Amino acid sequence: MPAYGFHASHEQFPPGKLLRLVAAAERAGFTRAMCSDHFAPFGAEQGHSGFAWSWLGAALARTGLPCGVVNAPGQRYHPAVVAQAAATLAEMFPGRFWVALGSGQALNEHVTGEPWPTKPERNARLRECVDVIRALFAGECVTHRGRVVVDRAVLWSRPADPPPLYAAAVSEATARWAGSWADGLITINQSVDQVRRVVGAYREGGGTGPLLLQVHLSWADDEATALRIAHEQWRTAILGSDLGWELATPAEFAEATAYVRPEDMRAHVLVTADPGRHAQWLREYADLGFDEIHLHHVGRDQDRFLEIFGTRVLPELT
Repeated sequence: MPAYGFHASHEQFPPGKLLRLVAAAERAGFTRAMCSDHFAPFGAEQGHSGFAWSWLGAALARTGLPCGVVNAPGQRYHPAVVAQAAATLAEMFPGRFWVALGSGQALNEHVTGEPWPTKPERNARLRECVDVIRALFAGECVTHRGRVVVDRAVLWSRPADPPPLYAAAVSEATARWAGSWADGLITINQSVDQVRRVVGAYREGGGTGPLLLQVHLSWADDEATALRIAHEQWRTAILGSDLGWELATPAEFAEATAYVRPEDMRAHVLVTADPGRHAQWLREYADLGFDEIHLHHVGRDQDRFLEIFGTRVLPELT
């Protein structure tokens, strides 16, 4: 049986409100949490993007929940800085922090002014970053000259046990590659068959670690409202990685999704006003062997979501 977590969407809420919400999620029965790590939201309708690492320290201190974050080292973040940040959280909150590493999106990384690499180049850069971070966790003095450059870096404050480095993967190809280096896998909801293939690819690639799933869903008191919310807040989810990873600004995302219809959202966000149907969908994903499933309600009324899912969905699942 998986543990169910609350996804804190920095794109949609100011960090102070998210801090209150993650505490409310714990009271509602969620036993895990995770957050995004964005420099910009996908769209102006979302309207926020707080600094994830500052927020994580506060969230871990305010709650008893294990927390994680999806991060892209190599451009906006130097891997030595990621290692230091992750080590600090893991030292303060033993066994309660994980970080998932991915190759990133231009939306967040273009701010450095550096050219945006191709996907193969980003993967190669990510692999270098993983090696650097692990060496720093092990207490080594790291000098590295490659796609990233590190000069005599040492982590002076390290946890007794380093946090796990999961891989963030959407495609089968990335998941299979991640199986060779990652301590676990986090992916997002797609069709059950496609998610099964992604999980299988990770295992085929040699991955033996935990499996985590982030589920984007939309719930409201009626079906039409749930669908409208999904379209207004999360229509950028319809963009596949070939395009969605390359767009650099919220304005570009708005242009790319201008002709997305509300009914198009159902393939990318779980949309229904029926809590029982949400529970059924989540059971189907749970049957694939996930250790954690993190729920992201894409709507603004998070308090109502926590109330309904805490009383009518989580009890059905746990």
